[in-house]
Amino acid sequence: MDIILIPGFWLDGSSWSQVTPVLEQAGHRVRALTLPGLESVGADRSGIGLRDHVAATVAAVDEVDGPVVLVGHSGGSAIAHGAADARPDRVARVIHVDSIPLANGQPINAALPVVDGEIPLPDWSEFAVEDMRDLDDDLRAAFRARAIPEPTGVAFDPQVLTDDRRYDVPATVVACEFTGEQLREWMAEGDPDLAEVAALRKVEYVDVPTGHWPQFTKPAELAQAILGALDRT
Repeated sequence: MDIILIPGFWLDGSSWSQVTPVLEQAGHRVRALTLPGLESVGADRSGIGLRDHVAATVAAVDEVDGPVVLVGHSGGSAIAHGAADARPDRVARVIHVDSIPLANGQPINAALPVVDGEIPLPDWSEFAVEDMRDLDDDLRAAFRARAIPEPTGVAFDPQVLTDDRRYDVPATVVACEFTGEQLREWMAEGDPDLAEVAALRKVEYVDVPTGHWPQFTKPAELAQAILGALDRT
């Protein structure tokens, strides 16, 4: 199977380096994307928006012959969902890593602080306790050393979705900070933030208990969760 890995905010394709080899050893073809503006700290991020990242992902899908599985971490989940909306007949599954699909018209996170026209990795105190689970001092230092400012438009632009066939694309939610059972309970209570994932017709929940960055804190467990979802695709 062809797999496209989409990193979350402040990260490039190398952030999947502990996950990619496991997927490749299982016989899959893997491409970890570095999205526009995330090439380096010195890259030009001006004018880059959410649709640019979706378009880059769609272009990667179009380069593959046959079905593709998209794996999106955090903000990359919204990008994966946007690409599935654009290519519902090409995407065999979307795997959302510690995130859920972003609904039409919603931004990924319009509350992040902007500095000099871009969004640097905030101070750790800005994150919830659940986010930081298992991210020890060494991992925090390594993350901050590799972090690249996020283009403001990617966080602030509204999601644009146009094809209801996206709801037919099978999905896996890898639940880290909260359990799949909790997500199901919140959906049953009618949480409006979960309306898009609730509309999916084929969705499963797999727990990998850790913080918001399992590719750093639990890479082996995350890789196995992805492989399990691939087996069910």
